[in-house]
Amino acid sequence: MYVKSVEKETSKANVVVEITREDLEQSLNKVYLKYRKNIMIPGFRKGKAPRAIIEAAYGKHVFYEDAIEEMFPQVYQETVLKQDIKPVGRPGISAMDIAQDGSVTLTIATDLYPEVTLGQYKGLEVEKVEVVSNPAEVDAEIERMANNVARISTVERPAQNGDTAVIDFEGFLDGVAFEGGKGESHELKLGSGSFIPGFEEQVVGMSAGEEKDVNVTFPADYQAKELAGKAVVFKVKAHEIKETIVPEKDDEFVKDVSEFDTMAELRADIEKRIVDEKQAGIDRAFENAAVEKATANMTAEIPDSMVEEELERQLERMDYELRGQGASLEAYAQMMGGNMDAIRNSLRPSALSSVKTSVLLNAIVEAEDIAVSEEECEEEYAKLAENYKMELDKVKQLLQPDGMKGDLQVRKAAKLIADSAVAVAPKEETEAAE
Repeated sequence: MYVKSVEKETSKANVVVEITREDLEQSLNKVYLKYRKNIMIPGFRKGKAPRAIIEAAYGKHVFYEDAIEEMFPQVYQETVLKQDIKPVGRPGISAMDIAQDGSVTLTIATDLYPEVTLGQYKGLEVEKVEVVSNPAEVDAEIERMANNVARISTVERPAQNGDTAVIDFEGFLDGVAFEGGKGESHELKLGSGSFIPGFEEQVVGMSAGEEKDVNVTFPADYQAKELAGKAVVFKVKAHEIKETIVPEKDDEFVKDVSEFDTMAELRADIEKRIVDEKQAGIDRAFENAAVEKATANMTAEIPDSMVEEELERQLERMDYELRGQGASLEAYAQMMGGNMDAIRNSLRPSALSSVKTSVLLNAIVEAEDIAVSEEECEEEYAKLAENYKMELDKVKQLLQPDGMKGDLQVRKAAKLIADSAVAVAPKEETEAAE
């Protein structure tokens, strides 16, 4: 087989390939052996007719289309991929001509990787907020740490807000118990707002062994429509009242829950961690915004096939995540009141944006001649192995060197954009200052 011609347009190419009868023979015979068991020819037992007899009966080219399909991956590999073009997406056969000598001329249509004209990607002005330290966030973290080591103690007194009441309950609508309204030995944190509005407030004041009717009304937008907006009665029995004893937040507490000796040291450490996390988030947002702005400055005609491939990858990731939660993509689509087409359409803008970003960063890698050393790859492999608690060799099997190198190159390209960008105050802050 050989390439007769290559016709290129902006984002598409037609590669005309001639395949000789000899090149086709192996695939033709393979297709014949696959289908002959289902072919009936008078005078022969089913599946026993010679290929020449079948071709005489149904036409000498009866197996050609299937033979071409069978050998197409080989044809594509040995012809299209060896041309000076960058095919993307799924190629297709736009024309097939069979000559008298049995040779075939194929026209293979393929989308091409877009030609890119980079706009400004260095020195971009990008909004960036300043990290603000908030003492209330430090207080909340210390409170969380104290609650984690709090003691739970049964008390012989009426329930108070903040206590945990161990209760049995059963709900009745017009005197009839309703489905899903019953619980036994349920631990209810009073003041948590986890029950219907008004329920927990009426449990406050109950003592162990006490029974009580709790009258509440379900919210009008309650998910169970048969109960939405309805007044119901819950018969409640309290078995136990538990008090949460939070330790005093002093230096002794600090020594028990951390490596520090004083509250001042602990607060300083928490504040630094919060600020560092905020800064990391701000830096990521800044880089993303800079890359987005550089992408908007780029000119490139993105083929639909690249968007479709990215869309399929996003759907696969979503399906994988949903299955990990015991659901499926189809069930999610139904739950959202749509179908798979609706899900695809909702993801399409994200897929297009992702492809554009990838095209931009790869173009910058080429324009800036961004390189990645073996040492950098090894460091990244080691980091991933540590993060995912995997053996280094296993990580290397999952992420081949070319893929790892490409990932690091585009990361460097994104960092180059961000490092050269000029941070400016958000418009809201500027307007407020004026």
